[in-house]
Amino acid sequence: MGRTEPTFRLLLERVEAEWRDYRRSLTPAEQAAFDGLFQKARAHASAATNQARLDPFEAILMSILLEHEMELRRLRQRVHALHLAEHNPSADKPNQVIST
Repeated sequence: MGRTEPTFRLLLERVEAEWRDYRRSLTPAEQAAFDGLFQKARAHASAATNQARLDPFEAILMSILLEHEMELRRLRQRVHALHLAEHNPSADKPNQVIST
């Protein structure tokens, strides 16, 4: 017996195809960003498969949001590290004498 329900990856392809006309109306830079959103959703296809499939678009959006949240956290950590280095320059230069 075969599967009676399509896989999440197949559903994702269908949703992406439904948005094809929208994508065509975007600038090349926007198209690249749009394609990146679906790449983010593909990255979590295994997790999305475990989600009840009332609406596959919800799992797609959650996967994209998860990727964005992870990227925001990485960027915040980087900004924090840069901020610390900027406000504590002697930490990078231990032999430097600080005058008061």
